[in-house]
This record gives sequence, structure tokens and C-alpha cells, in this order.
Amino acid sequence: MMAFIRFVDRLSTAVGKAFAWLIVALTVHVCWEVMARYLFHRPSAWAFDMQVMYYGVMFMMSGAYTLAKNGHVRGDILYGFLRPRVQAGLDLALYIVFFVPGVTALVWAGWYYAGESIAIREHSSLMANGPPIYPFKVFIPIAGAFLLLQGIAEICRCVLCLRHGAWPRRADDVEEVDVDKLKEMVQVKDEDIAELDRYATGQGNRS
Repeated sequence: MMAFIRFVDRLSTAVGKAFAWLIVALTVHVCWEVMARYLFHRPSAWAFDMQVMYYGVMFMMSGAYTLAKNGHVRGDILYGFLRPRVQAGLDLALYIVFFVPGVTALVWAGWYYAGESIAIREHSSLMANGPPIYPFKVFIPIAGAFLLLQGIAEICRCVLCLRHGAWPRRADDVEEVDVDKLKEMVQVKDEDIAELDRYATGQGNRS
């Protein structure tokens, strides 16, 4: 079971990191559109629609990655004080009752939604000759399928926690900067930072 969890975690991480590069394409597109509009006076009619599609694909395809890293929003006010087995039991019930039916419905509906869009070669209706949006809608069932697969891995993780009384370790990944830990690593004290601030603001002794 742990081998399956690790495989799904690696797959979700790889997919999430691959589609995260869309932020670069989105940034370049926005910068080019700003220059085209204000420097060359030749704005693109497709700019807004394409920006929404870039971000939409990136957002959808990062769902499984975020779940693999336990990064989705959670009400930790009471949950964090519970024992691991109680947490796992609560998570397992919620996954079975809400998550699996909801995401399965997303995949099922998204499949037909994308199929109808492809069949009519759907384009944006916000403008004449708008950009095609059926390639974007194809990602709805795909993202749902990855999310459902990761959800099954999370259910397996809950089962292991119920058996052993501890959560299985997740793979290490990029983390937010822990300022206190960083200060310990570089051996910087709060007094040193305060002194540096005084020098930066011209209040320190420069002699």
C-alpha cells in the first residue's frame, strides 16, 4: 500500500510542477500585452481570455499536487489537537462521504462538458472570432482524474494511520521560509538584525 501511495505522490508532484511553468508563460503574455497596448498601440483581442485559460489550467492541474502535500485549506482549530488515529478516522469518513462522490461527479460531468465543447469547436463568445476554449475544457476531467487518484492515495494513508497510530511520512518538497530556523542556520541573533536596521536607517554609530 505504501508503494502505491509513493507512486501517486510522485505522479501528482511531477504533474503539478510541470504545469506550474504556465506561470512563466502567463507572466510573459501579460508583459507582452502591456507593451503591445501602451507602447505599440496594438492590443490583442485574445489577451484576457488566454490569461484566464493559462491560470485556469495551472490552478486545476495543481489540485492533486496540493493534496499530495497536504496543502489544502483545513480547519485546524480542533483538528490539530486530535490524536492521529482520530484525525485519520475523520479524514477517512470525509473522503468517502464527500470527496470521492464529489470528484467522481466532477470527472463524469467534465467528460461530457469537454466532449460537447470539442464537438461544436467552441470558441469564446465575448468577442467576434474569439479564441477556441475547447482545449481548455479538456483539462477539467483530466484534472479531476488526477485529483481522484490522489484522493485514493490519501484514503490509503488514512488506513495506514489507523493501523499504526501515526501518519506515514510525506515526501519532502519546497517549503515556506522559516525565519527562526534560517537565523539559526546562519547564526544571526535578533540583536544583530536590530543593529543592522539602525545602520540602514542612519541611526547607528558609524564611527
